[in-house]
Amino acid sequence: MFTTAADPLARKPFGQTGLSVPPIAVGCAPIGNMPDAFGYGVTEEDALATIRAALDSPIPYIDTAALYGDGESERRVGLVLRERGGLPANAVLQTKQGRNPKNDDYSGETVKRRMERSLELLGVDRVGIVYLHDQEWTTFDDAFAPGGPVEVLQRFRDEGVIGHLGVAGGPIPLQIQYIETGVFDAVIHHNRYTLLNRSAEPLIEAASARGMAVLNAAPYGSGMLVKGPDAYPRYAYQQASAEMIDRVRQFAAVADRHGVPLPAVALQFSTRDPRLTATIVGMSRPERIADTLTYLTTPIPDTLWDEIAAIPFDTNDPEEHRFKRG
Repeated sequence: MFTTAADPLARKPFGQTGLSVPPIAVGCAPIGNMPDAFGYGVTEEDALATIRAALDSPIPYIDTAALYGDGESERRVGLVLRERGGLPANAVLQTKQGRNPKNDDYSGETVKRRMERSLELLGVDRVGIVYLHDQEWTTFDDAFAPGGPVEVLQRFRDEGVIGHLGVAGGPIPLQIQYIETGVFDAVIHHNRYTLLNRSAEPLIEAASARGMAVLNAAPYGSGMLVKGPDAYPRYAYQQASAEMIDRVRQFAAVADRHGVPLPAVALQFSTRDPRLTATIVGMSRPERIADTLTYLTTPIPDTLWDEIAAIPFDTNDPEEHRFKRG
């Protein structure tokens, strides 16, 4: 049984890189204004206020990607960084590079152009951590081919434009194949280690055994574990099954009996796992920063975790049917 950290806001080592990062990264996918993915849009005013609140909080860890709104998330982050005169000294910035969503091209040249665009949009000349993103849209051989995406990102790293390399994708066996190359310092998985789904367990074990930074994204399963199944009956950006909705109700009943908000249980399920470096939480309004800090620091008794452990969970990939296979 995992124990709650003495200081839930303490920074943690980012694998073997020498960096330390806050336990929560502010996920900036929603502020890319992608209603098709999230079911709602985000105004620029809300987006900028959210980023400002993050930089002023104990969790100034910004997670974005070239894919989010095809540059819109990075552009909005960049507006605030320019206001601040650059990335604050205590802040951490990471982005991700992969395919062009307009034509799904995942060539090295595309990744190069998109990385250059990211630097321009963010208004920086260096990004501390950059991830190869959604590599299920290419093949392993093409990713590692001469002049391919991995070599391009390594070149940026060697030139000092990128501090450290990671990989962020979906299918767990594919993620494991990438981390076993030894090329990457960090790995991100999403929607696969939550109260409802634990399919990332083999990846977490493999990556932590290698001393890598392991980041767990979407601890609320894209929203149902924070908004509830009545308001948001979706998991991993798609309609949730009746069985999954029933399990959320069971989790909620346990939380209610102990007087704990369900989102606090869902978030701390991730943050209390010592194998996980940080948890990426998507945020779209400034008040979500304060909400997240409250959920992170809410005391939760061990008896609650004992009851949670008795509720079944899925181990299958929640998005398997959506992937383009190379």
